[in-house]
Order: sequence, then C-alpha cells, then structure tokens
Amino acid sequence: MWTAEHTAETSLPRPVVWAALQDLHRGTLTYDGADTFELHGPFAVGSTVSVTPVGQDTFTSTIVDLVEPETYADLTEYGDVTLVFRHTLVEVDGGTRVTHRLEIGGPAGDEVGPELGPQISGDFDTSMTALFEAARSRA
Repeated sequence: MWTAEHTAETSLPRPVVWAALQDLHRGTLTYDGADTFELHGPFAVGSTVSVTPVGQDTFTSTIVDLVEPETYADLTEYGDVTLVFRHTLVEVDGGTRVTHRLEIGGPAGDEVGPELGPQISGDFDTSMTALFEAARSRA
C-alpha cells in the first residue's frame, strides 16, 4: 500500500471545520480549485458520491467511514487499484488539527501508487488551506 498525508492546524473549532468538510462532500460548498461533489443519499456510510476533479472525468466513491465530527473516508475502486481518502479532525488547544490521508491499495497499489499518489496528493496543502478559508468565511 502507498500512502501520503498532510496535516495542518486552524484556530477554527472542530464543528465549524466539520460542517465545511461535510458541505463540500454534499456538494453545497465549493471554492476555487475544489473538486465538485454530488452526494447520492444521506451523508452516511454506504452512500455514494460523484466526484469531478477540476479538468478531469467524474468518478464514484463510496463513504466507508463516518464519525461526526471526527472522521470521514471514502473509497474509490479502479480495477486492481483502490483509493481511500480519509479526513481526521482532532480538537487541539486553540482549534483543530486536520489530517487528509490518501491510501492507494489493491493488487496493483504498490505498482501504481508511487506515480499516481503524488499526482493526487500534491495539492493537499492548498486544498486544506482553501477549506479552512471557506469554513472561516461561513463561521
């Protein structure tokens, strides 16, 4: 399995960051550079989400882990490759620590991960900054 993660802290309280993350994956929040999401069903484990990265084709993910307001993860399958995107929110003194993790697995994960992973995770830092800014503007 290949992994990458980015962690950052914000002075925003965890419920504010969680609400922005939730609305992003529901498709009701967007910002420059964000993927477009369309939730099919409730915001709950088992529901699917259509995801359209900027300039790319749409794919479907399934919500596989959701504990409000702590963690959200979705799974995308491409043949012999699986992608798990996980967001973990932890309360810290003065705010929230957020970790965005990508796990590339499946039978071809070790082969594909080193090339595909950095392409996907290369903007995690700027995406998280934009999410924090969107959350702050809504708070």
